[in-house]
Amino acid sequence: MHRSLNPCSLYMVQVQLLRETSGVQPHKLIFEKEGVYLHTNAKRSNQDTSIPGFIRIVERAGLPALEWSPLEDDGRNAPAVLYSKKDGDGGEEDTNFDPGYEPDWAVISTVKKEREHVPVKSSGQWAFSLPLSELYSLRRSRFSLGRNFLVLTSRGGHPLPPLHFHRGGTRELLRGLQRYIILDPSPLDGRLFLAYPQDSGTLPQSFDRLQFLDDGGNDLVSRFIHDPYATTFGGFSKVTNFFRAALRPPESPIHTRTPQDPSLPPQPDEEPGFELITCGVELGPKPDVTRGQPLDKWEEFLDSEGRVTCKEKIKELVFRGGITHSLRKEIWKFLLGFYPWNSTAKEREDILRVKTDEYFRMKVQWKSVSEEQEMRNSLLRGYRSLIERDVNRTDRHNTFFSGNDNPGLTLLHDVLMTYCMYNFDLGYVQGMSDLLSPILFVTQNEVESFWCLTGFMELVHQNFEESQEAMKQQLLQLSILLKALDPELCDFLDSQDSGSLCFCFRWLLIWFKREFSFEDILTLWEVLWTRLPCENFHLLIACSILESQREELIGSNHDFNTILKHINELTMKLDLQSVLRGAEAIYLQLFLCKELPVMVKQVLGLYVPPSSEEESPDSQASETQRLLSQSQQGAAASNSACGPSCS
Repeated sequence: MHRSLNPCSLYMVQVQLLRETSGVQPHKLIFEKEGVYLHTNAKRSNQDTSIPGFIRIVERAGLPALEWSPLEDDGRNAPAVLYSKKDGDGGEEDTNFDPGYEPDWAVISTVKKEREHVPVKSSGQWAFSLPLSELYSLRRSRFSLGRNFLVLTSRGGHPLPPLHFHRGGTRELLRGLQRYIILDPSPLDGRLFLAYPQDSGTLPQSFDRLQFLDDGGNDLVSRFIHDPYATTFGGFSKVTNFFRAALRPPESPIHTRTPQDPSLPPQPDEEPGFELITCGVELGPKPDVTRGQPLDKWEEFLDSEGRVTCKEKIKELVFRGGITHSLRKEIWKFLLGFYPWNSTAKEREDILRVKTDEYFRMKVQWKSVSEEQEMRNSLLRGYRSLIERDVNRTDRHNTFFSGNDNPGLTLLHDVLMTYCMYNFDLGYVQGMSDLLSPILFVTQNEVESFWCLTGFMELVHQNFEESQEAMKQQLLQLSILLKALDPELCDFLDSQDSGSLCFCFRWLLIWFKREFSFEDILTLWEVLWTRLPCENFHLLIACSILESQREELIGSNHDFNTILKHINELTMKLDLQSVLRGAEAIYLQLFLCKELPVMVKQVLGLYVPPSSEEESPDSQASETQRLLSQSQQGAAASNSACGPSCS
């Protein structure tokens, strides 16, 4: 009953060894390199996770292909890569194919299918042969262990397991590939190269080959999970890159630096002769950031009619230190839009009366549905079933929701059922009970908690939509930030099939609700509700957590499964104040960078197109300057009376 992305007709890469009984198929060997390891991330303890082998470029019947085979095969067996759709179009699907690890999306989806047990095969099952006409992209990366690795992605949208070059050789391999294809650097990621045919005469076929209009939603999901950059920007960038590649003479080099250029000294951490283009940014040191005390004054911010006079000052104080428990209920109703900031005390009384009537009108709608009617309404019946199941396991450790026949559980159930009437298109999705329980705990009022929930859902409702577009966008934005902040960590995650950051999915879905203690979540959420210093501050929270774990992740040489396990085990072990200081320091560090990439500026809300006549983000800049000033001065006077900074 859980809502998730439906299983879709994803292209699968099926690897099958063709055992030739009559000898080896005639072929011409163009390039060969030993010491290229394939990392399988296999789940089973009796299966190797790092397999040594050969990488080769061969011509078979005049058609070039890139092949890898394990050392034990010694090239005697020529494998083949078959492509087919799950609907059977274009080939017969091998239903016994088992890649040795669960796809990234299986971690995200709440619907898991039982997988048929497949006998463990030898390492030969990992051999592959990829025709160069089927090569879509190539990503070259490097991390602190000194090894270069390549991730190849087919035109079906699926990467093969990373190839680690323990003895070098990527430069020579790329030279060999350029005899047959053009490797064009992506304008969005210097380490990503898109593959195009050498023959510029193929221009009339360009739009067919680009598959410009066939990025279906289901296929796009899989391609995004494996390579957010190549997928998300694979629409219009395909067109511009194709024309650039088609018009470039085949002999034109794709890199400006060559080993013959004595004026450009080689970088010490590169393979000689190959330009390593990093997505990292020249960042200065992180500013020291201090947190303040919780806001414990309220009346002095109100005029004689009860109108808030210093909204921005209040938000600054909340961002800096949170709110004391005694004031949370009142201030949350402003932060979540239940009361307008400029409303008077009398107007708020009227608003409460109107909102109360409206709430109970919606509540009566589902309360008055008879059992017989509900039997004919599968959608409402499904919502009720999900709500009843989730309510019984939401924050039961909290005294407000613990025990049987607890009134708090009844309120939780009723508010969620009423929200289904308020937004029937969205209804109820797993995770929404996690968003309501802290609000209900603070307000301890059915009506007020409902309208505060609707305000919260205005910020995050897209997280719960079935298309998952908002979640994919946030994962992409998080990837953009992390590539600017810590390209080495990104390279390591890429090398372990974790570059999609899918293990952060739960963090972003319910705003870290399961990662911190209940009391810490109250503080974290009110900080995020201020929307300071930017609307995507929750992504900087995620960056702060990942940066705090980088040494553990890289130093312990985790693979895909152990990365996921480690991240899940961080639950209730994170120090909120340290994470908040880290996130604010990251924002200030990026803000102070004079050559911040446009994509990072867009995520942080700092970018305005040069041709735009709209108001520039001066207010956000001045807000950041105030944060800088506060971070330097500390929070000694954070609860001072409202002064000239009030607006």
